[in-house]
Amino acid sequence: MGIVGGRQQAKLRNMAEYLLGIDLGGTNIKIGCFDTDLKLIGKISVPTGTDMGPESIVEEFHAVSSELLKRHELSLADVSAVGIGSPGLVNTIKGIVEAAPNLPLFKNVPFRDLVAKRFGKPTILENDANAACWAEYVIGAARGVDHMIMLTLGTGIGGGIVSDGKLIHGPTGGAAELGHVIIYPAGRSCPCGQNGCAEAYASASSTVARATEAVQNGAQSSLTTVLEAQKKITCKGVFEHAGNGDSLANEIVDGTAKALALLCLQMVKTTDPHSIVFAGGMIAAGDALLDRIRHFYKQYIGRLFKKDHLRLCFAVLGEDAGITGASALAQTACKS
Repeated sequence: MGIVGGRQQAKLRNMAEYLLGIDLGGTNIKIGCFDTDLKLIGKISVPTGTDMGPESIVEEFHAVSSELLKRHELSLADVSAVGIGSPGLVNTIKGIVEAAPNLPLFKNVPFRDLVAKRFGKPTILENDANAACWAEYVIGAARGVDHMIMLTLGTGIGGGIVSDGKLIHGPTGGAAELGHVIIYPAGRSCPCGQNGCAEAYASASSTVARATEAVQNGAQSSLTTVLEAQKKITCKGVFEHAGNGDSLANEIVDGTAKALALLCLQMVKTTDPHSIVFAGGMIAAGDALLDRIRHFYKQYIGRLFKKDHLRLCFAVLGEDAGITGASALAQTACKS
């Protein structure tokens, strides 16, 4: 394409409206620019400073967004709205981040309004797990259904619920803390202060913790050599050793899958979803995890609750889910 053709294309592009999706993490800030069909125009990522306060992060948002737009011959004038996915406790109604892990200076911050004022654009604030859930609902693994649940499997377990085509928030935005559904009363302690939470059995960190405890208590396993040599066991390692036939590793992986199956059972009886979508770093285990979840789910479900339409599957948007969902939600800010 020649210079004239390129300019004509840029002119046509600039007639459209664009959306900014921001995924605020404790490690990185990810920003994506999308068109109104949610086609990704470009993205950028920069480190998050844990000592950064809300005002400095808003300035970082503005500077990095401006740089991203400039790369694609756009400016903030071409942006119609901004969406933000934030970790932690988020009051979506008031636009407040009440508290955020790894961001100690975020305490009851009116973050939505701070960003809206700096950008001069309609802005929406959402919990990051909900934003990722919305992305999988709109254009991802659950596209085409009106009832779905997403479980994000990482250090902890995050969740999101879409029912009748709407994200479920509750009166303060605290709904869908699905990792803290109790599946084993009086079970393992959870950082939230409860006992027996799904997160205490099925997250990556709890999978590692159960394997480590078993080895330290004398269980025979090929993981013993790993712990002695590397001083730690990883979740990836547990799945690898299970795949190689290690009996303890298989027992641990089964425990993770059983916990997730039990959590799915509770969700089926709560919202009757078409799809339960698994996301996060643990899904790198592939069928070694998903097949076991399906197996235990079918084993535990009572005949009264069997649903032929239910689909247990992996998310498809990967690391772009947060920025995609934030941009998709930004479209609703334009209409409010």
